[in-house]
Amino acid sequence: MAQHDPSHVASSQKALMLEMKSLQEEPVEGFKITLVDEADLYNWEVAIFGPPNTHYEGGYFKARIKFPTDYPYSPPAFRFLTKMWHPNIYENGDVCISILHPPVDDPQSGELPSERWNPTQNVRTILLSVISLLNEPNTFSPANVDASVMYRKWRDSKGKDREYVEIIRKQVLATKAEAERDGVKVPTTLAEYCVRTRAPPPDEGSDLFYDYYYEDDDVEGGDGDCCYDEDDSGNEES
Repeated sequence: MAQHDPSHVASSQKALMLEMKSLQEEPVEGFKITLVDEADLYNWEVAIFGPPNTHYEGGYFKARIKFPTDYPYSPPAFRFLTKMWHPNIYENGDVCISILHPPVDDPQSGELPSERWNPTQNVRTILLSVISLLNEPNTFSPANVDASVMYRKWRDSKGKDREYVEIIRKQVLATKAEAERDGVKVPTTLAEYCVRTRAPPPDEGSDLFYDYYYEDDDVEGGDGDCCYDEDDSGNEES
């Protein structure tokens, strides 16, 4: 059995710590990122808040990102823990999206290698892609055929066929109880949604984010992802 390359492990740990630090300092609107276990950099928990003025408004959706040890050369896996009815989400919660597929030439997939994962992608681009996908499903190669058919009926009827929307709204309402259990206030207005919430610093004494991997020169200052300036906020056409 092949062993994990120690150089890959060290490189991926450094990359993940830098990304976590960047997301703590400059959060993506509508997302909250934490580690499942502070001792494990390869498993992240994501809380996604449904964007206002979309079918997902008021929703509190949980997901996990699992990273390979050779990240960022291989893509992570993104799985919803919250039950989701969506053309591009499998029944087990796995998200089917080009950016998370390895960059191999697969003519049968209908995807170009350039549309797939490459090492310049990061967690920030994944999150923006997921929120965009929620509101603009790809029905050409659906992971959930029934949801895809239902979405197309809603779209082609210009909203008169409400079955797709009603299922989503029921799922949104079902998340409110979990948000209350977790003590989370879900944003419901655009102003609340766009507030940048800094994550609390690690517990005193924890060296997870501030060990020798961190060098000031390594940290890139990111431009903001303000949802007022980006179309990626997932606003739905009326």
